[in-house]
Amino acid sequence: MSEDITTYAGRTRRQLPRWLRQFLRHPGAVCGALIVVVMVAMALSADYFYPKNPLRIVAMPEIWPFTDPRYPLGTDSLGRDIAALIVHGARATLLIGLAASLAATLIGVSIGAAAAWFGGWVDETLMRVAELFQVIPNVVFVLTVVSVLGPHMVNIIIAVGLVSWQPIARLTRAEFLSWRDREFVQACRASGMADYQIVIKEIMPNVLPPVIVLASLVIAGAILYESVVSFLGLGDPNLASWGRLVGEGRTLIRSSWYICAVPGVAIMLAVLALNLVGDGLNDALNPKLRGRD
Repeated sequence: MSEDITTYAGRTRRQLPRWLRQFLRHPGAVCGALIVVVMVAMALSADYFYPKNPLRIVAMPEIWPFTDPRYPLGTDSLGRDIAALIVHGARATLLIGLAASLAATLIGVSIGAAAAWFGGWVDETLMRVAELFQVIPNVVFVLTVVSVLGPHMVNIIIAVGLVSWQPIARLTRAEFLSWRDREFVQACRASGMADYQIVIKEIMPNVLPPVIVLASLVIAGAILYESVVSFLGLGDPNLASWGRLVGEGRTLIRSSWYICAVPGVAIMLAVLALNLVGDGLNDALNPKLRGRD
């Protein structure tokens, strides 16, 4: 019986894609993926467990965690339920992280591909623009954009996307340069295939794996940027945010340190999990490591 189960498990494992098998061999990546799944489930079920506005006052202020079963994580200085703020804050945090990473990826891939494919003055101009963004301190740039455009989620996404596309653009350019002059690309040109078809159908599938790895790390960086913006009071006032909760609790850190500690741990776990997932994706999708199976 045990031999049959082992045989079935081995057969099922062999049916999985190679990159997924390699990802599952990375314990840290699996742990990070589980944490991300829990965060996504928490964000999706926020309205079910806490249907009311998480910013409303529900109890006495500064109830310590695990002292009242109705408020398992306690309340903050205004009497708001910290558990409700954490659950609803996961939605805003993940949404900003994913949207900012998507925006940065689209901008970076477009600019990097155009620079590598056309070369010449186009390459020089686009890379100088990337360098211009790199010399500006990222946090200062994000705070400036949000201050000018206003404290709204869309503006935070725009600001974070604008400071996060440069590494993706440089990686995309380097990958395109390595694939642009390969034999199969020359054969496509000789056969009369259009440039956009060569880029989209032939080169892009080979360029995307390392870009996906970097994009997963950009999500972690976007979460940190959003936390900094909210911590400094420039976040969306209508949204529950982990960084905002940390900022509001910093004045009571000596007497009620848990107000800062609980969302701080949530931010730490989110960033750690996304970095672990990025490491696992690198092991699974990196062509230099693909032979380890």
